[in-house]
Amino acid sequence: MTAEPYPVSEIVASRRPHRKDAARNYDALLAAAREAFAEKGAEASLEDVARRAGVGIGTLYRNFPTRRQLFESVYAGEVEDLCRVADEVAGREPWDALTSWLRRFVDYTATKRAIREALNNESEIFLACRDSMYAAGGPLFERAQKAGEARTDMNFDDLLRMIAGIMATNFLDDAQRDRVLSVALDGVRAPA
Repeated sequence: MTAEPYPVSEIVASRRPHRKDAARNYDALLAAAREAFAEKGAEASLEDVARRAGVGIGTLYRNFPTRRQLFESVYAGEVEDLCRVADEVAGREPWDALTSWLRRFVDYTATKRAIREALNNESEIFLACRDSMYAAGGPLFERAQKAGEARTDMNFDDLLRMIAGIMATNFLDDAQRDRVLSVALDGVRAPA
């Protein structure tokens, strides 16, 4: 399936360096920041991010002159991954496609929670990311509804808010999180 042109993809592409070595460092910094923010929240130190990426702090600042730019780039990268997953699963059976995408959305919520307070909900990045996420995941939900596999008395926004609300809870472990998510998805499934 061909990937849709999501607004966030253009933002991510415009920020990524073209030289191979610079692009490698940029990607390593994003991965390290994603990991650090998921573990330590928005307060994760930039020195820790640079160390995890295996680069110096100067390389971090060359790529991300401000902490906000790093937050925006991590956030945009997470949403771009969500969009890519939507394209990858779109050919599956409707319910499987939707739940596969939602499980990736759960991973995204950990990073989002850590950096959301650093981003203004009205920023260009935030709005482009939201539009891209809805454009990618919304059709999966609508397809599951049309196939009679997902409830029709809710919309995609309801679904995302429910999942995000559940993921805002602290779980004892991943197994408990997965059980709670499965129960919630059972509630989304259309009655037989």
